[in-house]
Amino acid sequence: MLGITCEGGASRTVYSCGVLDKFLEEDIMCDYFVGVSAGIAFGVSYISKQKGRNLSLASDFMPTSKYMGAHHLFRPSNRSYYNLDYAFHDIPCELLPFDNEAFAAYKGQVKAVVTNVETGQAEYLECPRDDEDFMLLRASCALPMLFPMIEIDGKRYLDGGLADSIPFKHVMAAGCDKNIVILTRPRGYVKKDEPLLKLIEKRYRKYPALVESVRTRAKRYNECIAELEELRHEGKVFVFSPKHTFGVNRTENDRKKLKRLYDYGYAHAEHEMQNLKRYLAR
Repeated sequence: MLGITCEGGASRTVYSCGVLDKFLEEDIMCDYFVGVSAGIAFGVSYISKQKGRNLSLASDFMPTSKYMGAHHLFRPSNRSYYNLDYAFHDIPCELLPFDNEAFAAYKGQVKAVVTNVETGQAEYLECPRDDEDFMLLRASCALPMLFPMIEIDGKRYLDGGLADSIPFKHVMAAGCDKNIVILTRPRGYVKKDEPLLKLIEKRYRKYPALVESVRTRAKRYNECIAELEELRHEGKVFVFSPKHTFGVNRTENDRKKLKRLYDYGYAHAEHEMQNLKRYLAR
């Protein structure tokens, strides 16, 4: 059983979009997909087999002020750096249609990682096949300070990466004997402590378990990367990570930079394709 794990990274995740589009071109479809934050928000287009959809999103929508910008934070109905209803409803339902029928027809499992604000723990929730407002994807992407908490079934959630940035162990525990992990940071990257920790501690002081997850995130992330690297050396996982991110930051909206990173992801997957197929055939 083939599992794919996609790290988040907001705009940096366009690298993963290039990788996944090459997978679609080569007819590589997983049985179990888990994504964190933008890893799942973009990843569902891979599951629906819409090659090029994420490139269109990055080229035609993300660079606009209607999609993202600080001005959206101050709208009481939005309270996010991103224009949530536009990004998660208007675009997939009208402007760049998401193929709900193809998504519903997928026979495997698709899970989004979210962080429960009460417990500070990760939850791995099956993506509904009939949610036109994509509330679970919003929850997985809900960066602290840049998003409101997203409520689902009476629980409040924030970005899944706070509790489990690279959930490959969840995928392996589900029974996947072949695993592809797509990272959005270069190999050798070492995460540092959250620079906004003091502000986060103040804003989310009613949620001490959440604050503790933020406080320990860098340490847990770096340990996760070290474990993943060992598994890669042992041939147990196949890891894609960019050698360069070309200056693309979390909230990047420069069209040329985004296209360059997407193209790099596609070319990287193309370059590694024979090695990947040998790994999958073992």
